[in-house]
Amino acid sequence: MNDAPLVHVIGAGLAGLAAALTASEAGLRVQLHEQAPRAGGRCRSFWDDKLSLLIDNGNHFVMSGNAHALGLLRRNGAGVQALIGPDEALFPFYDHANGARYTVRPGRARTPLWALQRGRSVPGAGFWDFAEGGALLGAPAEATLAQVIRRRGPLWRGFWEPMAIAALNAAPEVAQARLLTPVLTRTFLRGGAYCRPLIAREALGEAFVEPTLRALEKRGAVTRFGVRLKAIEMHNGRATALHLGDAQIALGPSDRVILAVPPARAGELLPFLTPPEDGEPILNAHFRLEEEAPHPPLAPLMGVLGAATQWIAVRGTHVSLTISAASALAELDEDILLPRLWEETRAALQLPVQLPYAAARIIREKRATFDPSPANVARRPAAKTALANLWLAGDWTDTGLPATIEGAIVSGNRAGALAAA
Repeated sequence: MNDAPLVHVIGAGLAGLAAALTASEAGLRVQLHEQAPRAGGRCRSFWDDKLSLLIDNGNHFVMSGNAHALGLLRRNGAGVQALIGPDEALFPFYDHANGARYTVRPGRARTPLWALQRGRSVPGAGFWDFAEGGALLGAPAEATLAQVIRRRGPLWRGFWEPMAIAALNAAPEVAQARLLTPVLTRTFLRGGAYCRPLIAREALGEAFVEPTLRALEKRGAVTRFGVRLKAIEMHNGRATALHLGDAQIALGPSDRVILAVPPARAGELLPFLTPPEDGEPILNAHFRLEEEAPHPPLAPLMGVLGAATQWIAVRGTHVSLTISAASALAELDEDILLPRLWEETRAALQLPVQLPYAAARIIREKRATFDPSPANVARRPAAKTALANLWLAGDWTDTGLPATIEGAIVSGNRAGALAAA
């Protein structure tokens, strides 16, 4: 009989899955509880009958320097081959405003001298444009990116602005500057080997979610879906009972809890918590082509400037778009949005006018990330809480990283390790 301590993990998004796997690997018994009928949270995948495609609820890409994300793929058995990307760091861009095309090609050396080499960087960007980025390393907590990076030349439009919107889901006038620093130091400032853009070969669920559930099952973990945590009973600085669905589960002296739910929900369950507020929505559009694009981009991910579309991912006949900080577009009807987005996509991929799409749909994630403004970043809680046997996981907790796949997995690994300790 296994008498190891039991940990209840509430929430089966990537943070909860990582927490459950870490705790299980450390020898704890694990019960994973999820309110939804499937795991994955904002990274869930599903078959869409309209498109006849397996799609992700939200598009996410990983950088080759995201050690925790790649580590989870190794631990869950999917392996890094579950992701695809170029053999070298490549970021093709298309400027819809003037039709220009260029490719950012970070060099392999840690010293970013490649940024000054013609044909490798944003056209027109000079030495002082890049030198200004050093101010990020000492940026005060209350400063936004726009306050730290003041030059508004080609590098602002072609790198800083799209990077902030993609990584932080906010305009640089809103997002905390310091939050972007670890993104750069873990990827671009380590050389090209650490900043290759990677996307799921098939779907995020096939890479991160389903293999982790299988790994947990092999370890004896129990997973329950369709179960909502209604309340947490607390006494003498400990969580003493969980109201899960119609059941009340009493917690024994060695039982632990990891709460991996959205910030607003965590605030409802833990009155002493003041979590960060929700940020802007993210909009994703999916198109299924009749045939593959005749001029696919050099990498499966392409950046777009001067348009509503920001990033285009291409997998055969499946073309998906990502638009972050999408408050201005999120409420528009598909009849208005789809023609506009398709025209931008057609131009970016150099598709012939006579090549229509076979099907399309738009997915809106209204609570995609936490608000990355300086005031809200200051509200991110640590994994440890006022309850001795309860820890927090989620990309909104104080990981030091933005609300990304890497941030979610970092938080889960941390919470799982603390619960095991």
